Amino acid sequence: MLKIDTHAHILPESWPNLAEKYRDDRFPVVINTEGRHRIYKDGKFFREIWANAFDPEVRIAEYARFGVDVQVVSTVPVMFSYWAKPSQALELHRFLNDHMAEVCRRYPRNYAGIGTVPLQSPTLAIQELERCVEQLGINAVQIGSHIENWNLDAPELFPFFEAAADLGAAILVHPWDMMGKETMPKYWLPWLVGMPAEQSRAACCLIFGGVLERLPKLRVCLAHGGGSFPYSIGRIEHGFRMRPDLVATDNARNPREYFGRIYFDSCVHDDAALRYLLEVAGVDTVMLGTDYPFPLGEQEPGSGIAALGLGFAEQARLFHGTALEWLNLPLSRFAREATE
Repeated sequence: MLKIDTHAHILPESWPNLAEKYRDDRFPVVINTEGRHRIYKDGKFFREIWANAFDPEVRIAEYARFGVDVQVVSTVPVMFSYWAKPSQALELHRFLNDHMAEVCRRYPRNYAGIGTVPLQSPTLAIQELERCVEQLGINAVQIGSHIENWNLDAPELFPFFEAAADLGAAILVHPWDMMGKETMPKYWLPWLVGMPAEQSRAACCLIFGGVLERLPKLRVCLAHGGGSFPYSIGRIEHGFRMRPDLVATDNARNPREYFGRIYFDSCVHDDAALRYLLEVAGVDTVMLGTDYPFPLGEQEPGSGIAALGLGFAEQARLFHGTALEWLNLPLSRFAREATE
């Protein structure tokens, strides 16, 4: 059965040193010495990466161990650089998109791309989105759960979402710059607690802000299983019913009604949580996603879905059907040659 991982991160082995060029240490820098690849940000060590973060063939071999055929790759959120001057951020985003397009061109049966855009300038973001779709063959982009001080309901961002809907481009919302990180620096809490909250924040802003209501053709996926949003929908809906004067100021539709519109990946790390996600969202809007190759990702891609013991049709939907629909790609895009 064809398996498509819709949440897989990739980086180039190296990229321009914008921290040096623009004298701003906030830009991430990769230093390659003695076979080690270390990312620095804000002048401090951030993360070490290995070949499975940047070598397409190493990645293909690792995925093959688990019977996963296709990686839908996106950049790592630390690269968003929404704080930067728009023209400087655009330089980085274009480099990342060009690299991703080349990987997809070289390995068309194994990769599809999700681009990245400098959303601190919606005008430049739209231009780069158009380039991704019309020139690079990338028909999806990844965005953060908020854009600096803009939540996703910000009126400044609506033209971008409108352009994505008009172009038929899918949107992957990924948590970044987690809320509360200054007050919970220990125990990896920004990732364990902040990340799920960020996704709920994004979902509620897209819903209550009327973005999804005004753009019915916009295809949005919330990474990491939607974070805490699906699991707190009861509380969110209750607030909507009890205090519409606070909650329903910009959109009068019940938030629960957007299940069936929003897509989710399966990266929840718990059988019961995944079953609940399928129950509340429906199998038709959930798809395989792993957060490969990072520690918070599913370490055996596809194992969470496989563990549920679902029927063939449901597995097919989760492993590839929903992904193809969200990305608006034909099954033939990843068909193997008859001789293979």
